[in-house]
Amino acid sequence: MKKKYLWIPKKFWAVLIVAALVIFGAWWFMSDKQSDVTAMHNTRDKMQVTASSYVVYDLARQIGGDQVALSLLVPPGTEPHHFEPTPGSIIGVQKADLLVYVSTTAEPWITDILQGAPGVRAVAAAAVEPGEDPHVWMTPYGALSMAKQIAAALQKADPVHKNYYQQNVKQFERTMSQLHKDFVAGLANCQHREIVHVGHLAFGALANTYGLQLQTLAGTSHQGEHSVYKLTNMVRFIRKSRVPAIFTEEMLSPELADTIAQETHVYILPLYTIEEVSKTDFEQGTSYQDFMRRNLANLQKGLKCQA
Repeated sequence: MKKKYLWIPKKFWAVLIVAALVIFGAWWFMSDKQSDVTAMHNTRDKMQVTASSYVVYDLARQIGGDQVALSLLVPPGTEPHHFEPTPGSIIGVQKADLLVYVSTTAEPWITDILQGAPGVRAVAAAAVEPGEDPHVWMTPYGALSMAKQIAAALQKADPVHKNYYQQNVKQFERTMSQLHKDFVAGLANCQHREIVHVGHLAFGALANTYGLQLQTLAGTSHQGEHSVYKLTNMVRFIRKSRVPAIFTEEMLSPELADTIAQETHVYILPLYTIEEVSKTDFEQGTSYQDFMRRNLANLQKGLKCQA
């Protein structure tokens, strides 16, 4: 007896194959979208922190670690003392969970930001009295005090990860302790102890802490004229004291330092305020301690220190 086979039209098979492809495609598409949604959700789970300038950006990065998503208000290569906020800056801050800034003294423009985003949680990491040097971070223990302020704000805004932030602060404290010891040892035996700085008064705390003298052309910000009188006195001091090198800031125009160097036959070395950074340093994630070790190495060279 012959077996009977069920005959199925070719059109049916074509429709079935197309349907299977559609179902598979839909499954793949939804799976891919679900991955995107998960990734977006994970990003949103992190606390959104906006930092005013680079020094607090890096401290927040070291204390916040993987639990924060950071953004920087002052773009790399921009001088922070006279930064002018844009409407976009204020909108970005309004979306943040926490705004971290240095102080209204160091960053007077932050007042406009705070007024434009009144509901945002904010912390001044280095608040000082009027007339005081706002560059608190220019010593390791000054930076540590700022890191602790940032850590306290992070813990308050995100108590779930309190222990994580506390552990990071402890690690940062150990790092700052070692950095301080290296500065003490590295600057203990120098032929010269005068920092002649063609810039603003950002390194006063550093000089006082490690027994150095500091001469600058401007005050605690870049405001103020570099008068002929000041320039003449600086040139006279360099010649009289036989200073081997002068220092300038990393993002300052080199013209003035070049003029003084040519006049006095000294060489120029950079010092880093860490308020503003180059695009290269920003992209490489150069840390506060990296910049400070650059400063130590240049001070040792310029002051002719023996290790």
